[in-house]
Amino acid sequence: MKADLHLHTTASDGRLRPQEIVRKASELGLDVIAITDHDSVEGIPPALEAAKSFPQLLVIPGVEINTDVLQGEAHILGYFLDYHDPELDHSLKELRNARYERGRKMMAKLADIGIEIDWERVLELATGGAIGRPHIAQAMVERGYSSSLQEAFTKYIGRNGPAYVERKKLAPLDAVELIFNAGGLPFLAHPADIKHLEAFVPQLKKAGMAGLEVYYANYSPSKIARLQALAKKYDLISSGGSDYHGLDNTIGANIGSADLPPELVRQFISLAEQRRMGIP
Repeated sequence: MKADLHLHTTASDGRLRPQEIVRKASELGLDVIAITDHDSVEGIPPALEAAKSFPQLLVIPGVEINTDVLQGEAHILGYFLDYHDPELDHSLKELRNARYERGRKMMAKLADIGIEIDWERVLELATGGAIGRPHIAQAMVERGYSSSLQEAFTKYIGRNGPAYVERKKLAPLDAVELIFNAGGLPFLAHPADIKHLEAFVPQLKKAGMAGLEVYYANYSPSKIARLQALAKKYDLISSGGSDYHGLDNTIGANIGSADLPPELVRQFISLAEQRRMGIP
């Protein structure tokens, strides 16, 4: 059983439409995928509709919510959630609006240092989805201000860059609660580089977190072993995903590249079934 539980579409900052992600996953022989766009569930309905043509492929409704922690961010993944939940819908709309405002402020900062890009082009690149920094980075690459998306982040729009702008985010515990209340399973995304992780994980576990993204993109065996031990210590499920965006080779990895062991995929699905049946 081959799975990729961390995929982005044009509903946020991915290059492929949800339908294209589903088709590509099927062509690659995947059995299970999760659509996990940033602060958006808009890609889920078209992905589920497309999956009807590929009955061997299980498409899991998901989301990735950006949250603030000391000296950085923590991203919370939600799986098997009710993407029609009113509270979830309201909160995600607020976060997407904050992304829009943040994008305008970053554009103004870039203009102040002589980098002129067209806001309409950024909107085109977002194709109606949640606006993210990768869209701004793409516009910068197109205009020749940066040679790659990673360079745009490192030099200009990353946390320490001159055009960086903070935006409204949920607290991690609030994001876990939001996903849990929408019937979903909250997981901590790409956790290896989060500061004070050992102290952070039990707090999230107490709030309802179900697992850790242990198998991620190009994590080394030593990072995976460390995260496996942490998941075992707190009785958490291990998940994994590529964080596929399809933008360029400096952001994310290829679909299916996380090599999540099949037995963990089965455990992951079993946990969701138990939750649906009300089994603690």
